[in-house]
Amino acid sequence: MLRGKDLVALADLSKEDILYLLDTAESMKEVLTRDIRKVPTLRGKTVVNLFFEPSTRTRTSFEMAGKRLSADVVNFSAATSSLTKGETLKDTARNIEAMGVDAVVVRHKASGASRYLSRVLEAPVVNAGDGAHEHPTQGLLDLFTIREVKGKIQGLRVAVAGDITHSRVARSDIHGLVKLGAHVVAVGPPTMMPPSIESMGVSVAPSVDMVLEEVDVVIMLRIQLERQTSPLFPSLREYSKYFGLNMDKLKRRIAEDLMVMHPGPVNWGVELSPEVSDYPRNVILDQVTNGVAVRMAVLYALIAG
Repeated sequence: MLRGKDLVALADLSKEDILYLLDTAESMKEVLTRDIRKVPTLRGKTVVNLFFEPSTRTRTSFEMAGKRLSADVVNFSAATSSLTKGETLKDTARNIEAMGVDAVVVRHKASGASRYLSRVLEAPVVNAGDGAHEHPTQGLLDLFTIREVKGKIQGLRVAVAGDITHSRVARSDIHGLVKLGAHVVAVGPPTMMPPSIESMGVSVAPSVDMVLEEVDVVIMLRIQLERQTSPLFPSLREYSKYFGLNMDKLKRRIAEDLMVMHPGPVNWGVELSPEVSDYPRNVILDQVTNGVAVRMAVLYALIAG
């Protein structure tokens, strides 16, 4: 059983908490293979998607997860809310809670927004991404996908490559992978690497080429241009050369079982070349599929568990 009423960060969870959620997600994925892909587990419960940033995969995935569990799902639009009239985040969330909701899923551009709401709301809060802090359900679905394909996480060598500084996915992935016993190497230009990254239990490499021969999994990250206040690399072409992944680099790798992952959306031609979409160990769409099962597990654990 998951300890605590909220899911704000994988840094908060124990190894046992994470394994519980991954095991629960396995059961939920079985539900998604049935002819009727729905169970009455959360019938009569209401989940609100409180999104203050654009999202396709995460928002749709949470909506589908709630509906697969028979919950009523309400999607909140910040553009048409009283926030445009000056209402505070706290007041908006507490007014929504007062209508009788059982969980609030929050995405916000400010790091710490989900943590703040978890302290002012009695309903469970699920962080769907807050600034450059964490994106715990993306981290969980990445862990789930790796374990599903590789059969384990303990002892695997995993590269997380790209804009580490501004990536909430990178932080969640690193926290989860390290807690489950993987060896993690962070790859990226110095201008996109947090100065204290080694304190998270990872090593650092200056280019993707240097690690492909050594790792079992590579998680490519999107350049977070919307969170950068000034240019951090000379050009997209140069970034792609040293930190992107293409078929020439993959063909030079001796082993043929390298998993390629990406949280999306992909900047094709930058972090991944278009032909990588046909690479047989590309599991990007599997990540999207597994996202529904993982989010079903999270909603179940926080509302019914």
